[in-house]
Amino acid sequence: MAYVTTKDGVDIFYKDWGPKDAQPIVFHHGWPLSSDDWDAQILFFLQHGFRVVAHDRRGHGRSAQVGEGHDMDHYADDAAAVMEHLDLRNAVHIGHSTGGGEVARYVARHGQPQGRVAKAVLVSAVPPLMVKTAANPGGTPLEVFDGFRSALAANRSQFFMDVTSGPFYGFNLPGATPVPGVIQNWWRQGMTGGAKAHYDGIKAFSETDQTEDLKLITVPTLVMHGDADQVVPIDDAARLSVKLLKNGTLKVYAGYPHGMLTVHADVINPDLLAFVKA
Repeated sequence: MAYVTTKDGVDIFYKDWGPKDAQPIVFHHGWPLSSDDWDAQILFFLQHGFRVVAHDRRGHGRSAQVGEGHDMDHYADDAAAVMEHLDLRNAVHIGHSTGGGEVARYVARHGQPQGRVAKAVLVSAVPPLMVKTAANPGGTPLEVFDGFRSALAANRSQFFMDVTSGPFYGFNLPGATPVPGVIQNWWRQGMTGGAKAHYDGIKAFSETDQTEDLKLITVPTLVMHGDADQVVPIDDAARLSVKLLKNGTLKVYAGYPHGMLTVHADVINPDLLAFVKA
């Protein structure tokens, strides 16, 4: 398996598949998952001749289960370590949920200044800020995230099962048909990672204000979000993000949940490809 060691000594697992001279498509996964969450997109882009790269965030998947550095700055720095190790240029960075926050910070602080990024995509992403504050009155109350932390600390396995069988894929909505394989795969990815990374990650994805990151991004950026997202409500995320981006486009998916890249890959994948090729 392929690893790169960061400046602070953390081993980050990554996949690098496809022709090395093809345009790179880089995938950044959400909390508390791993690069495996992009399987449907990775195989799709491989079939279309692209080079695909995806890494497991520190503390997640097959990367080192370190106790520190579970914040957006380290997430972006770790991503940069992989990109610099592979010397990727003209890359399209696609991030889901927390991975969307990682993309925003990476592109703003590393990718653009180094001239490595062609485009970016934020899918059901957390920016600009999830938590409710005086300046962000439409956000989610801090008590909700405190509840996540309490549930994770009490029984991480059950908490993950509740999230994935409920709001993440919209399986708790009337008329929805839960897909056991999707639920089990989400749970598997989550339980492969470390509890400390997942616990600290709640603060990272909910309390990191990425307003300035978004303002700094100048490359074409597609913002994709479902209007039935129960995890990251669209009105306090995508609709605000696209206003802060200098070159952003919003695409709204009626009735789609937070995990739409998995359960609606047949729609999301062609839209991603069209944006990459545009």
